[in-house]
Amino acid sequence: MPELPEVETVRRGLEPVMAGAVIARAEVRRAGLRWPFPARMAERLTGARVERLRRRSKYILADLSTGETLLIHLGMSGRMLISGTMLGEFHHDHPAPEKHDHVVLHMDTGARITFNDARRFGAMDLFPTGEDDAHPLLARLGPEPLGNAFNERHLVAALAGRNTPIKAALLDQHIVAGLGNIYVCEVLHRAGISPRRKAGRIAAARAAALVPIIRDVLGEAIASGGSSLRDYRQASGELGYFQHAFRVYGREGAACATPDCTGTIRRIVQSGRSSFYCPRCQR
Repeated sequence: MPELPEVETVRRGLEPVMAGAVIARAEVRRAGLRWPFPARMAERLTGARVERLRRRSKYILADLSTGETLLIHLGMSGRMLISGTMLGEFHHDHPAPEKHDHVVLHMDTGARITFNDARRFGAMDLFPTGEDDAHPLLARLGPEPLGNAFNERHLVAALAGRNTPIKAALLDQHIVAGLGNIYVCEVLHRAGISPRRKAGRIAAARAAALVPIIRDVLGEAIASGGSSLRDYRQASGELGYFQHAFRVYGREGAACATPDCTGTIRRIVQSGRSSFYCPRCQR
């Protein structure tokens, strides 16, 4: 599942193609994906200008001139394909339609944006612009980890008294929006905190120190993805994900990357998800 940095990478790739352009024609080739599409989605999108392209947690939001916002969730296998425009050094002609091309946006610039989703866990929806807090997928989200509302005071208060492991607490989208399994593993390794430790038993100073670490990890991942947008394009025109250099995630059995640590990365399962950590330097 793409996490916040990957979704932000895709948003940045879409922005120069979508922002300010008009959806000359929208094609909706099935009734829905994970959930049914909204009624008359193709008609409601056709003729709309994309005023702004933004992100909330792991959702891409396109504010339209019609007073509605298009919500896009990539799910597990969703891909945004761009054709008919210059991407980096390459021009991508429109490819032949594929089996899992479910929604196609033909822009007035000649560009085409295709939402391809083989497993159909993605989603699209339309709702009134400015009513993010009323949408069922957005209403209960916590603050953005890169925004001002996510600060030391908020996180210390949110973790106080919690009996859940810190790994589960940071994955709780009510506490902070957009963090996923991969980057929580990376954050806890940098912080030297075991994913098993109870959230409420972490000292306030250590909990507060998680805030800049979270921002650093996400910022580095986004910067890497941004570099991939400038320097690397797949032949299909797909906005691909950059494979980051993880310190712990997926490195079971490898030596710990912490200087002077002689530990070995271990994998455990927490709530059905793999946690990677160093038992020597994460306490």
